[in-house]
Amino acid sequence: VEYWDLEQAKLRKGSSAAEFQGRIALVTGAASGIGQACVKELLANGAVVAALDVNPLITEQYETSNVLGIRCDVTDSADVADAVERVVLRFGGLDIVVSNAGIFTASAPISEMKDEDWSRSLDVNLSAAMRLLRVSVPYLAHGIDPSIVIVGSKNVSAPGPGAAAYSAAKAGLTQLARVAALELASSGIRINTVHPNAVFDTAIWTDEVLQARANHYGLTVDEYRTSNLLGTHVSSKDVARMVCAMAGSLFAKTTGAQVPVDGGTERVV
Repeated sequence: VEYWDLEQAKLRKGSSAAEFQGRIALVTGAASGIGQACVKELLANGAVVAALDVNPLITEQYETSNVLGIRCDVTDSADVADAVERVVLRFGGLDIVVSNAGIFTASAPISEMKDEDWSRSLDVNLSAAMRLLRVSVPYLAHGIDPSIVIVGSKNVSAPGPGAAAYSAAKAGLTQLARVAALELASSGIRINTVHPNAVFDTAIWTDEVLQARANHYGLTVDEYRTSNLLGTHVSSKDVARMVCAMAGSLFAKTTGAQVPVDGGTERVV
């Protein structure tokens, strides 16, 4: 904590402060895809970041003292609590939490859904966020402009066939965020949700998953990649920029919001 105070004193001497200078952020699912992009974007805007991931290589992935890589299984309550405590002990507090960790289990119609796939999706995509919020909120309540950003999915408003487990979990996650907005506002904690469309530079989108989703819609893989109103690719960096906007001053007076980063979805528009 003393080291962190010293570093902040040095940073305050700068002539122009970055958006998140002096802020402490935590990102789950930080080893790749949207999570990795969020770590980089938060760093670029002045924050120090705790990067959590189940991949043990996360501890060595970011070669800067401004990132603390922690191997963490978000389905394990003790693991999550320990990780958050380590962040607070290392940096002296917690200001921004990005709940991003997620999985897409095998595509299957409901009639063929396996119990283990259903349960696993709910555990990682929904229950893990509850565990993270539960242990983070007491620290966020003492944070600087505390903010939580939930990474949801366009499947909340426009679910797809064969994706019941993922869609239901993300819908539940969105409701969790809405309830949290009601409960946490009195503590000055904001919570907002970003809903990406298919972001193909993430670990979720294996070749098998991509082909299966394209098949469900009768599209080729290339057609599926740009099957939004703008006909554009949505990247992890696009989503990370919205995450940072939500965590920053642009959304200073907003909580409980849901914002799509999806290129436009005709089933919603």
